Amino acid sequence: MSKRYGFIYVDRDNLGNGSLNRIPKKSFYWYKQVIASNGSDLS
Repeated sequence: MSKRYGFIYVDRDNLGNGSLNRIPKKSFYWYKQVIASNGSDLS
């Protein structure tokens, strides 16, 4: 998994090994705020 996209990081390597824990990225919290403010707070 050399390229990682999205709002959630999944603990997994290219071979499929890892704990598969899901960890929200910084962009997750930013987008959550954008949704909560109905798009008025884009900072």
